[in-house]
Amino acid sequence: MSINQSGWRPTAPEQGKGNVPASVTGNKALMLEEALIFEIGDSHTTGVDFCSPAKAGAQTGSPPSRGNKLGALARKAPIGLPGLSEPETVRHYTRLSRQNYGIDLGFFPLGSCTMKHNPRLNEKMARLPGFSDVHPLQPVDTVQGALEVIHQLARWLVTLTGMTSVAMSPKAGAHGELCGILAIRAALEAKGEGHRKVILVPESAHGTNPATAAFAGYGVEDIPATAEGRVDTAALKARLGPDVAGVMITNPNTCGLFERDMREISDAVHAAGGFVYCDGANFNAIVGRVRPGDLGIDAMHINLHKTFSTPHGGGGPGSGPVVFSAALTPYAPLPFVEKQGDQFVLVEEETAGEHHAGSFGRMVAFHGQMGMFTRALTYILSHGADGLRQVSEDAVLNANYILRSLDTTLDAPFGPSGPCMHEALFSDSGLAAGFSTIDIAKGLIDEGFHPMTMYFPLVVHGAMLVEPTETESKAALDQFIAALRSVAERAKAGDPSLKTAPHFAPRARLDETLAARKPVLVWKDPAPLAQAAE
Repeated sequence: MSINQSGWRPTAPEQGKGNVPASVTGNKALMLEEALIFEIGDSHTTGVDFCSPAKAGAQTGSPPSRGNKLGALARKAPIGLPGLSEPETVRHYTRLSRQNYGIDLGFFPLGSCTMKHNPRLNEKMARLPGFSDVHPLQPVDTVQGALEVIHQLARWLVTLTGMTSVAMSPKAGAHGELCGILAIRAALEAKGEGHRKVILVPESAHGTNPATAAFAGYGVEDIPATAEGRVDTAALKARLGPDVAGVMITNPNTCGLFERDMREISDAVHAAGGFVYCDGANFNAIVGRVRPGDLGIDAMHINLHKTFSTPHGGGGPGSGPVVFSAALTPYAPLPFVEKQGDQFVLVEEETAGEHHAGSFGRMVAFHGQMGMFTRALTYILSHGADGLRQVSEDAVLNANYILRSLDTTLDAPFGPSGPCMHEALFSDSGLAAGFSTIDIAKGLIDEGFHPMTMYFPLVVHGAMLVEPTETESKAALDQFIAALRSVAERAKAGDPSLKTAPHFAPRARLDETLAARKPVLVWKDPAPLAQAAE
């Protein structure tokens, strides 16, 4: 690789173009071409030899067989899977894994997702037998250590947010949102105000917020954003009324901005008889700096798999504990861990006169995600209070470094609104005719980067959302900035090669619309070739 004024560019021409011949195999040195597993193996053969089970009563000269004990469950037709040998199988999946992109390979610039490095210390702790092998039905006296981890983590989360209590069982962010909304509904019904059936959701909120409110049976109404990308406080106040159950607000919001009027919004909602739910997916930007409880928040989920460092994405584990204000604590879900004397106990039933007396019930069958709890507590203890504060400061610093390094190349619609928080937001304004955000994203793949979040938030046309987190070095950010600047300049100049990018990836640009609408999910053997005439 070489760097010049236009950014990071490969020094060698693309294989198969110019004077560089294409390889016979399709391989590009150690980037190996890999066919589908059905194309490698043959569904009519197998890579392993098995003795045919002897039929009952059959007399053969072969050694005695145990016979077929499957009875009516025995397969009567071919399964249709490819028969690969062990080396073929191992090589296939190893080659595919090398074509995958992950945080351990490079910078993951996804916005609003907080894809930061996960310390290996956390993984080591989560794999300790006492945690990794724990079972939710074990007697309480055999899992005192696990319950202490949950209790200690809960105390940290309550302290960091300035709230009163926390429900540890929700399994992810959207699950946590539902938990908070159900607690709000239970509180309103207890006050005889079950008629409040509207949840207000600002345009700058996460997309799961309105979906959660609708799933819980509420009507959803949008609140517009101001020109600077924050909640239109006047419009929100004007909509408050006896039918409004509350507001779901993301802070810092999806435009990468802190809602400076959050306390004013909370006071107005409370005065109107409603509750305030905060989406805490972006807590990484303010942890150790701002306590949501001080802003009048009644409920907020915390993505342990974002703020407190656990691998996520692609169906990976999630955990979304929800912190509650004093007003909602009686309605929080069960179970929760409590220390009684020298013992930790799991409270699974509400008790009259005690906290959680009006609990709406349970969110899950058991108690939460133990592996996530162990990782999160390890992360918190290894950083300490001052370290967590530095996490948010460095995350915000990195995001603003990207914003100000690129705002002369790309349009930054909310750049004039002041410093951003955890992520930098750009639009596709100023690109050449016919070029859009998708072309920049595909060009970044050629530069060795996973594309940033595209076309979200919807309030910005052709949005490009970049969240560097605190774990990226200045050198890594400089390389990404140079690459993005180079691709953006090509898009502004109308470089036709960008329309067919990526060129260096294992596969060229796909018809993503066709793939989404008409996916081919089942392998079918190609028609047999006609035999040549003899």
